[in-house]
Amino acid sequence: MIRKFIRKLLGQSELPTSSHATKQAAHKKQPVNVPVRVHQIDPALISRHAIRVTSTLQQAGYRAFIVGGAVRDLLLGFAPKDFDVATDATPEQVQKLFRRARLIGRRFQIVHVPFGQEIIEVSTFRASLGAASVPPDPASTDLPVRQGPRARRNELDHRPHAIDASGRVLRDNIWGQQHEDAARRDFTINAMYYDPTAQTVLDYHNGMADIRARLLRIIGDPATRYREDPVRMLRIMRFAAKLGFEIEATTRQPIRALAELVRNVPSARLFDEMLKLLLCGQALTCLRQLRTEGLHHDLLPMLDTALAQPQSEKFITLALDNTDERIRAGKFVSSSFLFAALLWHEVHERWQKYIAANEYPIPALHHAMDETLYVQMKKLAIQRRHIGDMKEIWGLQPRLEKRGHSAFKLLEHPRFRAAYDFLLLRCEAGELDATVGQWWTAFIAADASQRETLLSEGEHERSSRRRRRGRAKPQASQNEDKLTLKTPTESS
Repeated sequence: MIRKFIRKLLGQSELPTSSHATKQAAHKKQPVNVPVRVHQIDPALISRHAIRVTSTLQQAGYRAFIVGGAVRDLLLGFAPKDFDVATDATPEQVQKLFRRARLIGRRFQIVHVPFGQEIIEVSTFRASLGAASVPPDPASTDLPVRQGPRARRNELDHRPHAIDASGRVLRDNIWGQQHEDAARRDFTINAMYYDPTAQTVLDYHNGMADIRARLLRIIGDPATRYREDPVRMLRIMRFAAKLGFEIEATTRQPIRALAELVRNVPSARLFDEMLKLLLCGQALTCLRQLRTEGLHHDLLPMLDTALAQPQSEKFITLALDNTDERIRAGKFVSSSFLFAALLWHEVHERWQKYIAANEYPIPALHHAMDETLYVQMKKLAIQRRHIGDMKEIWGLQPRLEKRGHSAFKLLEHPRFRAAYDFLLLRCEAGELDATVGQWWTAFIAADASQRETLLSEGEHERSSRRRRRGRAKPQASQNEDKLTLKTPTESS
């Protein structure tokens, strides 16, 4: 009755279903209840704050479960980085139970419940009106823009459910039952619900079997689900690389044909997803997956050119391998450094081109940086704070190459360490002479007297280079004189 009323409200008519489809739908309403002796989830890996949220909701008379990626990681024996909770309580009801809870989100309205540095994300069970089982409402695709994005956003705020012309879900805030919420989730391994109180897992779509088979399978019709949210194509690449899972053939099949839908996703959301890809511990594998499926064109359009050059490919491979090692070791990783490495080939190419066109080196470098970032920002909205850091890392490279008396001042620069690591990668990739990196390594570790010696050696080396260039110039002048003397003879 409730579903029929909602469909009538949205202008959707009831469609006849076959007896097979009816039986399948009825089956999906009854999940497999997986006991603790089967799932073997370690309670020590569960956040006490997530348990507190679920127990508070349950004590208030609501159903509440840990859901999504957290359950998947727990089943695989990993400690989840964050925890999501799903409940039949509405966002307003959830907010009343937690003093500091706040409502966020327009596309998907959720509640953030903070506990110090940890935030538990609470969502309400959603109806599967946007799923493949229900055809989209043609009227909901007509979303006129009157005075720009803000007017369109205000208009969408009055619609609990809306899609655009490509099928992408713009609003999905119609509450439903748990089995509908499970059908609305992306992959089978992310559609399981864990009750910390009963220590049972509810499995609606054979997620346990797919985890055992190490298989990624989308729920519903793959093409429809990718149209609803093109970011799912990026997510499945990340999960495949991070977990070492295979992508089920039907799930993979439409990705290349639908890759261009990624350009419809807001650039800020694409940036967030790109960060997750680069920081998942398998960045190089992720990038290769993206290239294989043609998904990189609307994320890093200059990547093909960079990876086509052996030296640049080696540089990017080294940068991503080092990143993955640091993540696996639990060390800090700079996102700015990663994007600086991925775009360096293009910056360097343009820089050399402008120098060849008789621009001074430093202005030429800044020209190359601005031009490269302008092209990149059309596809991926890199945050301003990252852009500032990237420019500083790039801008310090010619200063580090000089190894002059400014070395003392460079040591105090806030981006020196990142720029130094960047320089070492350039040396290791063969772009610079290895002695440049070795000099800086020795200079950092040296005491005051040793640093003076190193500076003298550096100055002597630069003088030698200048003398060699100076000896080459007279030879060139001599040749020019010969040509000048030769011309009248030929003309006579």
